[in-house]
Amino acid sequence: MTEALPLDGVLVADFSRVLAGPLCTMTLADLGARVIKVERPGTGDDTRAWGPPYSETGATYFESVNRNKESVCLDLRDEDGRELARELALRADVVVENFKPGGMAKLGLGYEEISRENPGVVYVSVSGFGTAEGAHLAGYDFLVQAVGGLMSITGAADGEPTKVGVALVDVLTAKDATIGALAALEARRRTGRGAHIDVSLLSSLQGALVNQGQAYLGAGKVPERMGNAHPSIVPYQLLHCADAPLAVTVGNDGQFRRFTAVLGIPEVADDERFATNSARVAHRDDLVPLLEEALSARTAREWQEALTEEGVPAGKVAGIGEGVTLAEDLGLEPTVDVQDREGRTVGRQFRHPARWTPPLESPTVAPPQLGQDTETIVAWLREPRHRTVRT
Repeated sequence: MTEALPLDGVLVADFSRVLAGPLCTMTLADLGARVIKVERPGTGDDTRAWGPPYSETGATYFESVNRNKESVCLDLRDEDGRELARELALRADVVVENFKPGGMAKLGLGYEEISRENPGVVYVSVSGFGTAEGAHLAGYDFLVQAVGGLMSITGAADGEPTKVGVALVDVLTAKDATIGALAALEARRRTGRGAHIDVSLLSSLQGALVNQGQAYLGAGKVPERMGNAHPSIVPYQLLHCADAPLAVTVGNDGQFRRFTAVLGIPEVADDERFATNSARVAHRDDLVPLLEEALSARTAREWQEALTEEGVPAGKVAGIGEGVTLAEDLGLEPTVDVQDREGRTVGRQFRHPARWTPPLESPTVAPPQLGQDTETIVAWLREPRHRTVRT
């Protein structure tokens, strides 16, 4: 007999689209929740059209954050569609939405309206800039990276501000929304009361600035772009070898001493300019050329092997495919096969990062086609509320 998943029996009404909201609800689905994704008839989630690339079943962008869900098409401009959506929200344990602030309330689907009849609902609202003075602003990851400060510390010192290579703010916001939802479900278990969780892309970005943000708040230091260098650790950056750059992350003085020994320049670790991390930070412009001169004698791969053997963290820059291979070689099992509802394997995705002991028998059902479950779900919503039907 298969053991129940942590969120088995939890019903999630997913009124979100694009990335942050859908990634939150997919995480809940991976943990066993039943997630019903409400989509616009005809077009659905915006990311269904965000391609190429496309797999055999759809846009890979959409598929990356929508597995293990059901899709129901409801026209929220129509009275019947709104009533069905309301019925879904009233049955749900969790509602996730990323309409512009106030948008769900205008449809009669806001937290105040739903919680009056469903007081235990955990209602998660995702916005770009919050519900106060920024409520009217559209929240897109790239924009928030720009105005929130992340781009100001990303990129070469003499280059233009640069975005991160993935929609990182959306991903961070999804994780914050998931944490809020899980905490609220636990609080409800003890109190019987639901909650309204409000997360914004700007707040999630700023909460993730950690040491860079605290440098500003605590010391008045305004961080700047430093390329791949680190403001507080040296060497913690790319260093050029004979053929390619090598990522070197020397986190303490002991590692630095082993690093210089492998490079054949042990005397550098005894130089008072480089003997401690603080000294190395102060004299980075003197140190880096010495290190790169020594590294120029061998290839990045050769140095990686030699340094790793001595416990010095170092690695050649890899592509995503090489990263997957590394994770597989390390026994991390980074991906899962995804099946359609008939049990046929139709693709592969990155699995949820958390590993459980004992292992979770998590579902791996392919993302739904647009409106794939509309008929079944609408019929269920029209039935008396006390009846529960799983599809």
